[in-house]
Amino acid sequence: MDVLYFAWVRERIGLPKETVETNAATVMDLVEELRAREERYEAAFADLSALRVAVDQDLTEFDAPLEGAREVAFFPPMTGG
Repeated sequence: MDVLYFAWVRERIGLPKETVETNAATVMDLVEELRAREERYEAAFADLSALRVAVDQDLTEFDAPLEGAREVAFFPPMTGG
């Protein structure tokens, strides 16, 4: 599965995108797997209220299932202007 990081999430992790082997059932399970990797992931996912997530380009919640998903993207909330 491809995992994409945008804005400050990308800056904290140091990657714009990576391919992840996972058995995660939900987005939250994936987040927990990523947090366990190393400190930069823990820092990026420390405050989930400051993050949004999309699965296969559809905005969703952290309890969304990942079965069949090809892509997960993490990004801060967007503001209008």
